[in-house]
Amino acid sequence: MNDRGQVSKAEPSLGVEHVTEQLSQNDLNDLCDATDAAIESGGGFGWVELPSRDILESYWRGVITAPTRSLFVARLDGVICGTTQLMLPPKNNEAQGHAVQMTTNFVAPWARSYGLAKMLLEIVEEQSIEDGYALINLDVRENMEKAIALYESMGYEQFGLHPYSVRVKGETVKSRFYTKVINPDFFK
Repeated sequence: MNDRGQVSKAEPSLGVEHVTEQLSQNDLNDLCDATDAAIESGGGFGWVELPSRDILESYWRGVITAPTRSLFVARLDGVICGTTQLMLPPKNNEAQGHAVQMTTNFVAPWARSYGLAKMLLEIVEEQSIEDGYALINLDVRENMEKAIALYESMGYEQFGLHPYSVRVKGETVKSRFYTKVINPDFFK
């Protein structure tokens, strides 16, 4: 309580981290719950219907151990509530070894409006630069207006539109393709 006898609300604890080892079972449960919420709200990064929990757990365990993936999670008051993944270029693709593909970028509906989506992007960009990458590519469904606004506000530039990219519940949804140069010196 404050000095006026009112209950004061503590500021929420926000954070983003790069996952480099297996998650605890509690964190894995949080991640699966956040994924369920994202899918139910229409942002399921490919899933249209909720997969079973064992499929989700297996998926996330695979992401964490895959040498071609890099996982970042957002936390609200210690609870995982969102993710971003980077798909790293294969070692045999030297010509495109400077570029990563961002995917699985979401914040669960209950954790939105705290700035976590922006924090995720900022940390992903910082880590990508640190790891020697110069370019981030991504695609997003055209109906995800808030995500598009965020990407554009952070300097991502649309370079293409795929008219038949996604099918959701019998409807075709276009996808926009974006890119951002995060290390301009690489191209000099």
